[in-house]
Amino acid sequence: MFQWGWGRELIGVHQAIPIVAFIPLMMFAILFGLSMDYEVFLLSRIREEYLQLGDAREAVAVGVAKTARVITAAAGIMIAVFLGFVLNPQPTVKMMGVGMAAAVFVDATIVRLLLVPAVMRFMGDAAWWLRSGWTAYSRTSTSKARPPSSPRPPQAAPRTCR
Repeated sequence: MFQWGWGRELIGVHQAIPIVAFIPLMMFAILFGLSMDYEVFLLSRIREEYLQLGDAREAVAVGVAKTARVITAAAGIMIAVFLGFVLNPQPTVKMMGVGMAAAVFVDATIVRLLLVPAVMRFMGDAAWWLRSGWTAYSRTSTSKARPPSSPRPPQAAPRTCR
């Protein structure tokens, strides 16, 4: 859109301009934070359903059904906010807005609501194997590694002001 000039009139850019070097880096950092928010929300709900139902495939279906509207609404709000950057006359701000809006759209729809649930459903119970294995390992290793309990040192009396 910016570099080759496709549809530049739609956002008020008069000529093709190169992409500013720091924009992709900033977009990556911001999008990483936003996508982790969606991911934690989605997977925590799927995990709750998995613990309640005991069936990984059913948990994915129920978890996605319960979180899809919230994720879509949050993504829609963020897309609207980022598209608001297009109203700024500076091309760098426009780049950031258009890029972030497109990235949030792809992340929320394709990655969070299609790819992640598909992989989780395909993996079934194996999707939770590492976590349960790690939790069991950490419980046994920390209980063995603890030193024997020792008495607490005596506490000093509280000081008062005179």
